[in-house]
Amino acid sequence: MNAPLPEAVRQALETVTLDDKYTLARGRAFMSGTQALVRLPMLQRERDGTAGLNTAGFISGYRGSPLGGYDQALWSAKKHLAQHHIVFQPGVNEELAATAVWGTQQLDIYPQSRKYDGVFGIWYGKGPGVDRSGDVFKHANMAGTARHGGVIALAGDDHVSKSSTAAHQSDHIFKACGTPVFFPASVQEILDLGLHAFAMSRFAGLWAGMKTIQEVVESSSSVSIDPGRVRIVLPEDFAMPEGGLHIRWPDPPLVQEARLMDHKWYAALAYIRANRLNHNVIDGPHDRFGLIASGKAYNDMRQALIDLGLDDATCRQLGIRVHKVGVVWPLEATITRDFARGLQEILVVEEKRQMIEYQLKEELYNWRDDVRPRVLGKFDEEGGEWGSPNPGAHWLLRPKADLSPALIAKAIAQRLKALGVPTEVATRMDQRLAQIAAREQALASQTVDTGERTPWFCSGCPHNTSTRVPEGSRAVAGIGCHYMTVWMDRSTSTFTQMGGEGVSWVGQAPFTQDTHVFANLGDGTYFHSGLLAIRQSVTAGVNITYKILYNDAVAMTGGQPVGERPEGHSVAQIAHSLRAEGVVKTVVVTDEPEKYAGRTHAASSARAGHPELLNDLPPGVEVLHRDELDRLQRELREIKGCTALIYDQTCATEKRRRRKRGTLATPAKTVVINELVCEGCGDCSVQSNCLSVEPVETEFGRKRQINQNTCNKDFSCVKGFCPSFVTIEGGQRKKPRREQKGDLAAMPELPEPSLPECAAPWGIVVAGVGGTGVITIGQLLGMAAHLEGKGVVTQDAAGLAQKGGATWSHVQIAEGPEAIHTTRVDTAQADLVIGCEPIVSANKTTLAVMQPGRTHVALNVHRLPAAAFVHNPDWQFPLGSCEAAIGTAVGREQLFMLDAERAAAQLLGDSIYTNPLMLGYAWQKGWVPLSRVALRRAMQLNGVQVDANLAAFEWGRHCAHDLAAVEALFAARKAMAAASQPTLAELVQRRADFLTDYQDAHYAARYRSFVEKVRLVEEPLGQGTPLTETVARNLFKLMAYKDEYEVARLHTDAAFMRTIADGFEGDYRIVHHLAPPLWSKKNASGELVKSAYGPWVRSAFGWLARLKRLRGTWLDPFGRTAERRMERALIERYRSSIEELLAGLTPERCALALQIARIPEDIRGYGHVKAHHLQSAGTRWDGLMAQWRQGQNHQKQERIAVAV
Repeated sequence: MNAPLPEAVRQALETVTLDDKYTLARGRAFMSGTQALVRLPMLQRERDGTAGLNTAGFISGYRGSPLGGYDQALWSAKKHLAQHHIVFQPGVNEELAATAVWGTQQLDIYPQSRKYDGVFGIWYGKGPGVDRSGDVFKHANMAGTARHGGVIALAGDDHVSKSSTAAHQSDHIFKACGTPVFFPASVQEILDLGLHAFAMSRFAGLWAGMKTIQEVVESSSSVSIDPGRVRIVLPEDFAMPEGGLHIRWPDPPLVQEARLMDHKWYAALAYIRANRLNHNVIDGPHDRFGLIASGKAYNDMRQALIDLGLDDATCRQLGIRVHKVGVVWPLEATITRDFARGLQEILVVEEKRQMIEYQLKEELYNWRDDVRPRVLGKFDEEGGEWGSPNPGAHWLLRPKADLSPALIAKAIAQRLKALGVPTEVATRMDQRLAQIAAREQALASQTVDTGERTPWFCSGCPHNTSTRVPEGSRAVAGIGCHYMTVWMDRSTSTFTQMGGEGVSWVGQAPFTQDTHVFANLGDGTYFHSGLLAIRQSVTAGVNITYKILYNDAVAMTGGQPVGERPEGHSVAQIAHSLRAEGVVKTVVVTDEPEKYAGRTHAASSARAGHPELLNDLPPGVEVLHRDELDRLQRELREIKGCTALIYDQTCATEKRRRRKRGTLATPAKTVVINELVCEGCGDCSVQSNCLSVEPVETEFGRKRQINQNTCNKDFSCVKGFCPSFVTIEGGQRKKPRREQKGDLAAMPELPEPSLPECAAPWGIVVAGVGGTGVITIGQLLGMAAHLEGKGVVTQDAAGLAQKGGATWSHVQIAEGPEAIHTTRVDTAQADLVIGCEPIVSANKTTLAVMQPGRTHVALNVHRLPAAAFVHNPDWQFPLGSCEAAIGTAVGREQLFMLDAERAAAQLLGDSIYTNPLMLGYAWQKGWVPLSRVALRRAMQLNGVQVDANLAAFEWGRHCAHDLAAVEALFAARKAMAAASQPTLAELVQRRADFLTDYQDAHYAARYRSFVEKVRLVEEPLGQGTPLTETVARNLFKLMAYKDEYEVARLHTDAAFMRTIADGFEGDYRIVHHLAPPLWSKKNASGELVKSAYGPWVRSAFGWLARLKRLRGTWLDPFGRTAERRMERALIERYRSSIEELLAGLTPERCALALQIARIPEDIRGYGHVKAHHLQSAGTRWDGLMAQWRQGQNHQKQERIAVAV
């Protein structure tokens, strides 16, 4: 039995709210690092008020992962910020935002007009934004801060280039600007060190840099809120110079420099010293080995010690001293010397390039040899960064990528063994090292292909179309979602920093035979700094076309408005700017040309006499439909000079948000695919590049369907050269009947499981696909642990993971926060993996945290298509490989599988509840150390579909308790699925019946008799009938070729009409998208172009279907086309080839015969698509038949030799 909940937990369940992070005056609140950065200025204002100061705050910057959501968090908290007199004004770019923050400190120069005693400022930006703002930082830092102001510059560093074009480390840039660098190691330290950073900035007259990385700022934990928690001590050992250290005017540059170098840095060091921001965490009188680290590296180092069996007491016993650095530059000398004194060796643990190590070595350089400890960090004692021709051979703690507890544990163990430790300690360390080595070796030797979740454009994303370039051209990429074109088939290569898009061509153009390039430039980047890149290209006179991808939102970081203002930045404004810059020609391409009606003007129009309205386009700027994109690009690439194409289509995800908020109407138009007409060729995926076009397995092979839940109504898929696409226009989709196959109330009461102990951190990893609620599960676990008063840290992934890529949520739960050191579950340290999707669950990143005998895995085995399917119509979901890889990693007895998505759809009427069902499953198994009441309360606090999510959790419990009983509730469908594998006789009969409807009974009899001929030859060979079944499927496919009569018949089929009637209601009409060869237009490549045909065409279909007996006769008006002649010839060629196979069929040759018999599977599509597939299949066909005949000749020669 689980113990009853303590009274404190009961009170928390009743009183905790989501607003605690911003409103709780004192106590504990659950928040993320980003939310802590929102709360920080409020705490500063409260502290100032307690001190009798009337201050205000100002925040400005530019978003970018891992601070991509900071501005949205600030906007959502605007009510709370306003109450604290804090103004948030996002910057056009990082540099200008920094300048605005600098302005807040200049208010002290004008005391007569200021409203407040001081204004404190926060600047924020991604690592490259720090680089960009270096000039401002240097100027502002030398100028100084206000006495009651102070500035923190927040750098969002992406050490592993997870969602960046380059890995970055801002420490060295801050140092170059003379800015002290704080590095918080946790959400709590963001608040605590943040208050110290403000205080130091005020005392020393310096800006304070604060380094944040994903593992900290995108983690969440339960933190202590109290404005008085941090005790600030002003130094008494620093002699303040006359006039102080603060901003003033006038202030000559060399005077500023002298004040910085003579006083301000040393004032900062005095503050660090007085407040012990760097300090020993573990020490003793006989220490010999020192460890020094900061930020995330400190967390990982502490975890490495625990993993090696080196707790605090053991460290003291062995003489291990641990030093935590809160300010990595400048490294305070007095504290550092005290740390180093008496040690034999110091290991510096820091990610990326050395910062602490260099300063430490400099500080100890003049110590006598007999007292100076050896300092190691990036290299062992044999290596050296500059003194060795091959220093990489001696890496100890690598500077590239990142560090982990496992990597650090190896280094610590190596150094301790070199110094000497007791045998039992060495044995404990070796056990952990062996564990790490075994996991690494298992991953390295893994041979099964478990697939990959490649990040991709969202369904309906404008970039699916806008980033295409005409044949013979190439493009260069830029910053934003469209950067993903570099791994798609878009003839796009190389990229630049933000704002440099296309300018690399200025350096290439004089020296290459290429005459033109396209450059992709997002609208957010254009407003940020991209206009300057266009100005450079115009100035250089190069031939380049800028494609300004106007999607009306900064999509990569969450849909913020373009132009940093509510009204955004319009296409017309951009067009006027381009005209003023000297762009030779500008055109607008859009999916809605009608919205520009009355806003365009001829190039020759006289507009004098009235002002040009920014809502109107400049004279001569044409607006064309996006279907004209290829033609327009071909024209633009021939124009000398700089041209521009503004592609105007709103971000698909932003459209979905606006539709949910009711600010954008949902088009009364829905795409439906008639599966029987579909050939499975994949041209719809080629045209749309869209993930919502999904495979569906039918009795006639793999076809396509539209996932209506994810479709964002872009309609590009309709351009696929296939008549199976139908749009239902008008009316509305019927709300799906949330048919629930079971009743929770009728289910038996379940016993509650025994919950695991978590004295040591209990590691949970939730693995799944971005955008499906993986992060929500992590947050629910975090809030539930907070409600119970437990220690908890969650760490979530964002960035490109949002775009259909792999994402993880790491959760660590312990009895108290002091037991948790890292934000991520490390190598072989997971106790539970909730696998919401097989491919991500079998990813090596996920497998690395698993450990046989320790890790439990709850795996949802539902097959969700991956991006690989978009351009590989034959892609197969690697479920078997995923199961095998996970089973090997944890042991088959630790792997528990269920189709949770199917269960959620059947039991709750919607697959959206899959993840809470998985959580309930894992909890009932006894793998989650949290009470049911706390988890349910966390779901209630989340406030989204509360009743349904609670029900999903309970159904998950029932699945864990008795999966067979739950599946029996929808056993009828399961039985149908089991019966879906027909016998040979059933397979042939079904197709013969179809061919009878297709043509007549005689036509079906021809089919049946030929299949029977194959069976009579194959069956005596004693190897079953695989060839017969293959011929039955493929001969049918060729004989049932979809000409005009058949397409008409299938579109008027009663079953298809029932599908539409069951899915739609109201006044709707059915529109078909066809390219009749007799009168359809052709594109520049000579290919037929589809057009929309209204309801009248259905009457024509009815007449056409009745004329099917004309097929192939001299009266057939369609039968004389090249395509129809080719289709009839294919039937005869296939029959002839199979007869040739039958003449020489032996058991040894069956495999080759099967390859030949399957060739029609690759002949798919209509018109030019089918012709393209036939060309490649025909080449393969000829090759395989030649191989067959060669073998036949070889057999004849052997028979002759035997006869002789």
